[in-house]
Amino acid sequence: MSLRADTPAPPSARIRRFGRTQRWVHRTTALLMGVCVVTAAILYIPQLAIMVGRRELVVRIHECAGLALPVPVLLGLASRGFRADLRFLNRFGPHDKVWLRAALVRDKRHSSRPAGKFNAGQKIYAAWIAGATLVMLGTGLLMWFTHLAPLMWRTSATFVHDWLALTIGVVLAGHIGMALGDPEARRGLRTGTVSREWAKREHPLWRP
Repeated sequence: MSLRADTPAPPSARIRRFGRTQRWVHRTTALLMGVCVVTAAILYIPQLAIMVGRRELVVRIHECAGLALPVPVLLGLASRGFRADLRFLNRFGPHDKVWLRAALVRDKRHSSRPAGKFNAGQKIYAAWIAGATLVMLGTGLLMWFTHLAPLMWRTSATFVHDWLALTIGVVLAGHIGMALGDPEARRGLRTGTVSREWAKREHPLWRP
């Protein structure tokens, strides 16, 4: 009898995907990003701003969460396993082009989407969100410390910060939606292990 998709595989049929450091970095970064998104929504949506009030407190929480956002990744660099995962995320091979072509034409066959430990979509998302975080941090500092740059720079920083924040919200919603559709991937981030069947199906080129 085959296991249901939402039923964890027995311990003997599971393999390690993420160590403790990777899971901690992901959870902490997700928490900080969530605080940034929620506080940004409160600051920019009038109905929420009226409902919550205490704008100065919300601004301070938003600033502190934004400044802390890169910290989990920086601390994670002390882990060999985390650094190895970053190298995997930063390497694109011929199979990633195949995966992207299949994704563009919406070919959902597993045989058409070869992937190592991370697929091409995950690699692009990781690179994009890392760059977006750095841009948000830089523009946020220009908005916070007004003496650092002339008015034109601060105005431009505000424009970029606001519109990029909206884009991040949309991309994060898509990321969460895809995660909700894959219970085994979520289990891997929660427990560190995934079923061999899932790994063979979703990441056939991965050699744990």
